[in-house]
Amino acid sequence: MLRNFVFGMAGFALAMQAQHPEVIRAGQRLFVSNCSACHGDTGKGGRGTDLTTGDWKHGGSDDDIVRNIVKGIAGTQMPAIPLPEADARAIVAFLRTLSAGDDVRVTGDAGAGRGVFTARCATCHMFAGEGGILGADLTNVRARHKQASLAKALEQPIEFTEAPGGIRGIKRGEDTFTLQLMDEQRKWHFLSKRGNARFGKAERPHPALTPAERDNVTAFLLKAPMTPTAPAAWTPAPDFNVTFARLKNAAAEPHNWLSYWGDLRGTHYSGLRQITPANVASLRSTWTFQLGGNTVETTPLVVDGIMFVTGPLSNAAALDARTGRPIWRYTRRLPQVASHCTVMTNRGMAVLGDRVYLATLDAHLVALDAESGNVIWDVEVEDYKKGFSITHAPLAIDGKIIIGVTAGECALTGSVDAFDAATGKRLWRTYTTPRPGDPARKTWQPEESADYGGSPTWMTGTYDADTDTIFWTTGNPGPDYDGTVRLGDNLYSTCVLALDPATGKMKWYFQYRPHDVHDWDGTQTPVLIDGTIRGQKRKLLVTAQRNAFYYVLDRVTGQFITGQAYAKQTWAKGLDDKGRPIEIPGNDPTPQGVYVCPDAAGTANWGSPSYDPATNFFLVSVREACATYTSVTKPPVPGEGYTGGGQEIDPKIGTPGSVRALDALTGARKWDFPLQIGSSATGVLATAGGVAFASSNDGNLVALDARTGKYLWHYYTGAAIVASPMAYAVGGKQYVAIASQSAILTFALP
Repeated sequence: MLRNFVFGMAGFALAMQAQHPEVIRAGQRLFVSNCSACHGDTGKGGRGTDLTTGDWKHGGSDDDIVRNIVKGIAGTQMPAIPLPEADARAIVAFLRTLSAGDDVRVTGDAGAGRGVFTARCATCHMFAGEGGILGADLTNVRARHKQASLAKALEQPIEFTEAPGGIRGIKRGEDTFTLQLMDEQRKWHFLSKRGNARFGKAERPHPALTPAERDNVTAFLLKAPMTPTAPAAWTPAPDFNVTFARLKNAAAEPHNWLSYWGDLRGTHYSGLRQITPANVASLRSTWTFQLGGNTVETTPLVVDGIMFVTGPLSNAAALDARTGRPIWRYTRRLPQVASHCTVMTNRGMAVLGDRVYLATLDAHLVALDAESGNVIWDVEVEDYKKGFSITHAPLAIDGKIIIGVTAGECALTGSVDAFDAATGKRLWRTYTTPRPGDPARKTWQPEESADYGGSPTWMTGTYDADTDTIFWTTGNPGPDYDGTVRLGDNLYSTCVLALDPATGKMKWYFQYRPHDVHDWDGTQTPVLIDGTIRGQKRKLLVTAQRNAFYYVLDRVTGQFITGQAYAKQTWAKGLDDKGRPIEIPGNDPTPQGVYVCPDAAGTANWGSPSYDPATNFFLVSVREACATYTSVTKPPVPGEGYTGGGQEIDPKIGTPGSVRALDALTGARKWDFPLQIGSSATGVLATAGGVAFASSNDGNLVALDARTGKYLWHYYTGAAIVASPMAYAVGGKQYVAIASQSAILTFALP
């Protein structure tokens, strides 16, 4: 076995570069013993694919192939083969001898090839974020082809499928019952194969290239920089264009779900009314789509019959919203992210124009073409190696994508960033702990504790078009439980920040819990509503916070209007006339432990609440638990755990829950529906039909009468739910969707 070779790693690398015969022979033995059952002794294929063509569909670099051998390929039959890396690289060396197209020298003029590609190929094909989407994205074609095999592929004819009704397009997906075509105007057609429909085939040659042109264009594809250089001018597709005007007026198209919260105001409300208390008991499961993983927390987007979903490892897919069949998939090759500083999940995307925007666990922001999944641009928001990650859905507004970071437990600090939606250029950054020179830095004592002060921005914000203001929330100060090393109010942790979208400048802030020492954050949804307070019409921000208090603020000024506890809590007598909690002494964590309600997960968390304008109710999933909090003092090391203690939940109480309706203007309780298990990750959806849908951690999707809380229907999904329901319609039919464990499930009336 290669692992027994006597030469060192440096010598091994040189031997690999020189294709040392002994390495190749060892690789052949390893291939036969580990891979030949599927790929055949000669690599020509069998149950597995042919490995001699030079066409590497899942990455053709040495590192790509080694990773595919050792870790397997998700969504395929390729398993992980737990070989030492040296053995895997020996197999790669052997495979290189089999690939007839694996020539090393690239001939042709890449500069001239760029012109050929732009004039002859870009109508159908994209490269580095520019070009068409009818053909394959060729940005990373060098990972699959060498020059000889690429040139051969360019000579193959283009195959079209012809369908009844004059439809003619490229086949992008097919199963026993359905066929998906994209026509030459880049419009999708989702066709049924049932009945007597006949589908024909036609071929058209690729644009004819001279031998010199072919060499030049292949040289361009294999050598040109793959970094996207999207132009500032951006013209969205005529048949798919989610404008800012549409986002601002999402209520006008209730069949769609255009942003993470359903609208920019965070109401998580559906104007659909087909499903009512009278017929909801007839709901049936319609389709299921498997995303993989075991913590799918996404809230889907739906735009004109296309659903966009994300999986826990920053993967994404576009689906036919009627059937669940995938239109495209995006799979990200993640590095080794610092999992101790984050949770391994993703909660959704944003859409603007003809692009969808995905934030990733390795702290990047990616723009994808909505109709094809092609990458338009990919930019770094923060350095994941420091411990940063992103798990939430971006917020899309007028020409900008707004994003925060996850950074609360690793001696890091938070920020809110704006990126140009067309180019990916960073436009501004607002830090959530005060920089030197900011008077608010004095709220951290000693002041340098702000440099490790957490205040992460890990949930999606909301936007008010009337005042042109972004509302973004911040998490706990760091360390979570040891307040002795960061005395003071610790601004701008556990706050809602009102930001100018043009500059990121803070208009005002409101802090829910000064000097938080229970990890309660302030990241619960800032829902924007209008209401009458003491006879005066006011623009309001309402929220049910993790600390068990409900708040009503004036969203123009940040003034506290009213608030009260909406769930069990033992740490405060109430809120004063400024909204500051009137704390009960003796509840800060100690090394010996202090018993406090609620526990660190809080009475509400990131699961979506819902505002029902018909009843003026604020519906929220409530979790009621208590815990013993302990503290410990340790020095901060950026990128390493820095919680300063922990908690132990009271097992006698457990974590009971409920769906609770509050008066949106006061927080007074209106009705309550008990749940066996309370969750920080489940949400509520109010609908114009008078039905409220709620998810529960024990795996049930529940329908309640929105006015009374009366039970109407439930469906057991078979797995824990850690996501919020949403609704959409296609062809006049209303659907309700929920993520459960590894899948998206949808329901509709029969």
